Amino acid sequence: MRLRIVSLIASALPCIFVLAGCNQPQNAEDTPSEAGEGSDASVYTRYAPAKIHILPLTDMGGSGDAPDRSEIHVYVSLLDAFNCQTKAPGTFRFELYEHVQPSAEPKGKRLVIWPDFELIAPAENNQYWHDFLRTYWFDLDFEPQGDDAYVLQATFLTLRGRRLSDEIILKAHE
Repeated sequence: MRLRIVSLIASALPCIFVLAGCNQPQNAEDTPSEAGEGSDASVYTRYAPAKIHILPLTDMGGSGDAPDRSEIHVYVSLLDAFNCQTKAPGTFRFELYEHVQPSAEPKGKRLVIWPDFELIAPAENNQYWHDFLRTYWFDLDFEPQGDDAYVLQATFLTLRGRRLSDEIILKAHE
């Protein structure tokens, strides 16, 4: 009797898998389209940076060398299409603006644009990458203008020419 039940279950398993759709795509994202959506190249592009995020850890602090100078400690995450932090080659650009309030557009006059950080070679990329935070970390020299708030804009230029940006309002420490 037991042998008969086991053989009945074994013969039914292939039917169960077919009915369950184990070979079928589970959602529209997994379905290849006529444009080659299911190709290897398109799968890898899903893991490329899709957006940039300046973390709230970003702040303005004094420079140990000169009391009249400050540094902006910037923590930036690159996020892929799945909203996961990722590491990628590319170029970072940082700009600092006056903060205009109250206004629908808080960016006023541009005060500083720092030289680009080209993180294409592995050595340069690893220099700014902090694995324990899964983020990039930059220290930008800054000379305070007397304002109490600024807008910092970070832009990431991908190797494929895509431009990703984010902004954060920074308040000067008292």
